[in-house]
Amino acid sequence: MQTLTQWIAGGTYLTDGSGHEIFVRQDGPADGAPVTLVHGFPTSSHDWFAVVPALAAAGMRVTMLDLLGFGASDKPISHSYKLVEQADLVERVWKEFGIDDTALVCHDYGVSVGQELLARQPGRITRMAWLNGGLYPDLHRPIPIQKLLHSPVGRVISLLSSERMFKISLRSILGKPVSDEVLHEMWSAVSLGGGRFVQWQLLRYIDERREHAERWRRALEEYPGPALFVWGPVDPISGGHVLERLRDRLPGATFEVLDGTGHYPQIEAPEAVCRALSGFLAPRL
Repeated sequence: MQTLTQWIAGGTYLTDGSGHEIFVRQDGPADGAPVTLVHGFPTSSHDWFAVVPALAAAGMRVTMLDLLGFGASDKPISHSYKLVEQADLVERVWKEFGIDDTALVCHDYGVSVGQELLARQPGRITRMAWLNGGLYPDLHRPIPIQKLLHSPVGRVISLLSSERMFKISLRSILGKPVSDEVLHEMWSAVSLGGGRFVQWQLLRYIDERREHAERWRRALEEYPGPALFVWGPVDPISGGHVLERLRDRLPGATFEVLDGTGHYPQIEAPEAVCRALSGFLAPRL
């Protein structure tokens, strides 16, 4: 596998409007079909390490960033993190790297960023792929550690977090075995640059999802382009119970349900995710 250190070495940085450094990485041929990948909470763009080589080999120009507060990007402690601000960062990356129309692939926290981008400029997104995430706030089922981080004691819980606690929590939402090595790299992305101290602030996204629920629902359900859902049904947070509504509300979408897979399809079943995404995105080449 590609380690987090190797992953970061293959990227670069840009500065946002407030002076924060944002990590960005691109893979694949410069003239390839643009694809943007948006990661989830609480990790980083490194979550895509097993998927990116297949997309790049298929001729796609893959762009990723670590959202503010995540991975190798800055993690300011006194900051009010907002999903709409994260969408601003994605648009800034697009502008900086000359990306106009692009396919968009989002996971977990990233699905809300994707919904905000769809609400702003649906015509810019050539096709849309979603991996397990809280597309409907009323169906989101946070695990105990997330509830604690989102509670009045969240700041204290952040201070007490550890790699051991992280691995226990991650394994509770996975459906397939994932090695200690991979989980260690994921924890490294979380803890890099003092990241464990901002987890409780990042969890405010739960409230923001409720605030924008109707606007983001319309963006999802009224998107006119091709849509793919690559889903782990045994995910306790956003699993099979979300699929039921998606199938009902988006009957024209394509569904790739990965049996026995939990919240991180791209980590748990990378080969299946590579096949699904390559097949879905390749027609635009």
